[in-house]
Amino acid sequence: MLQKFEGNGVALITPFTKKKEIDFEGLARLIRFVTDGGVDYLVVMGTTGEAATLNEEEKLKVLNFVIENNYKKLPIVYGLGGNNTLGIIDKLKSQRFDGVNAILSVSPYYNKPSQRGIIAHYEAIADVSPIPVILYNVPGRTSSNICASSTLLLSEHKNIIGIKEASGDLIQAMEIAKNKNDDFLLISGDDLLTVPMITFGACGVISVLANGFPEIFTQMVNNALNGNYDQAKNYLFKLLQINPLMYEESNPVGIKQVLEILGICENDVRLPLVSASEDLTKKIKMILQKENLLEEIKL
Repeated sequence: MLQKFEGNGVALITPFTKKKEIDFEGLARLIRFVTDGGVDYLVVMGTTGEAATLNEEEKLKVLNFVIENNYKKLPIVYGLGGNNTLGIIDKLKSQRFDGVNAILSVSPYYNKPSQRGIIAHYEAIADVSPIPVILYNVPGRTSSNICASSTLLLSEHKNIIGIKEASGDLIQAMEIAKNKNDDFLLISGDDLLTVPMITFGACGVISVLANGFPEIFTQMVNNALNGNYDQAKNYLFKLLQINPLMYEESNPVGIKQVLEILGICENDVRLPLVSASEDLTKKIKMILQKENLLEEIKL
């Protein structure tokens, strides 16, 4: 089970049409693009998938479409979290999870719970979830950090198998790596910190950049996991300048602009996000050309 989530997991975007409806043709092209690019598993309805602006019916349609078009039968992780613990539990009890290998559950946002509250929240979810749970710590969005001691306590739950650690705090990640059991997965949630985190025990990443650069990113991760850090560093440095542009106008605005340039899908997002500005688009095109990234992408 745990090996399913080692390597390069891609946090899939949700393509939209100009009418802001789900673009299933674009999603099919994206699935094939990232799969052919060598990603190890697919993450559906995370932050990058704009889960916050899709209703429950749309989320399930996207999930089922990914399952049906997952032609290499890669493991699938489904984003199911929030700040209403009882609401999440109801979904876990009522929803079918055929074809889904784990859920990715973001730490409660807006409520700003204490560490005791975060622990109780995840224990309640893990107790009823029919499939394994991966914690998701992203304090930049939730305004509440899952501290290392809380993660380690939660790692003892038999149905909690790992954490996507996106705090950006390498010392916190090191504390988890040092004290966790071998069967608990430390997964990078920050693309550019993936190689450093692998050096001290991370098993891979759930990536935004892998939407647009699946082969480059997979090569980076695989080389790092194999101890080929010089080669991994070369791939990392190729992505160094494009990465901050992915977040300049909020995720997934930047990566959707990359995908439009590649002809995978439109750059449309749903309000309150807006599509990439002319200035951001110009910057992205300049870096793509400067780093010769387009030449290395196989379409």
